Amino acid sequence: MDFDFETVSDTPDVEPVELWQSQCFITQNPYHDLLKDALRKLIYADAASGPSAIKSEVGVLAKGNLQESELDFLARDNDDIQTLNVLFTDLLNTVASEVNHGFWPEDAQADAQITESWYHITQNGGFHDAHSHPNCSWCGIYYLDVGATNFAHRNGINRFYDPRNNADHYLDAGSQYLNGTGVWDLEPVDGQIVIFPSYLKHSALPYFGQPDRLVIAFNAQVGLI
Repeated sequence: MDFDFETVSDTPDVEPVELWQSQCFITQNPYHDLLKDALRKLIYADAASGPSAIKSEVGVLAKGNLQESELDFLARDNDDIQTLNVLFTDLLNTVASEVNHGFWPEDAQADAQITESWYHITQNGGFHDAHSHPNCSWCGIYYLDVGATNFAHRNGINRFYDPRNNADHYLDAGSQYLNGTGVWDLEPVDGQIVIFPSYLKHSALPYFGQPDRLVIAFNAQVGLI
């Protein structure tokens, strides 16, 4: 039978299929203005209490000119810290439920547990090399004080790296959507919280400025109840 091409008048519908997305989530701490001064005092008091700048003793050579707490900051017995702990845990439960919709049993509820948490005091010239976080599914960064961070000059920002190692093996007009730079730079704002999957490599680019840059970070595991 001969095929009549004239009967084909429209391009067939094309269904997009999203594969292997790396979803990140950004929000603001609604209690930021109420908590920031008290948290700042707690952080500086803790930083002055020990001889080691990197109290966690994790990745010491990947960090420069910054101070880091032990990995239990959000577990400490303090009302202001526990307000943050509850807020972050609630956000993690919301995020985990959102991205896993359709993969969990219908009546399942997320049970996020923050397993590690710490602060960074980044001083003039400070940085943190590219890394990812093991032994957790979700991570977060809370910008307590961005200091002199400047997005236009990429001063002290967090940079996230494309996890698709071979995505840029060939770039032409058809692959511009892949973002040939291979990075996503986040413009930090005081009070901002970013939550991201643990496999996503990220760094803190070198920071230059006299006011310190203060962040609180955390790792979490998620179960079901």
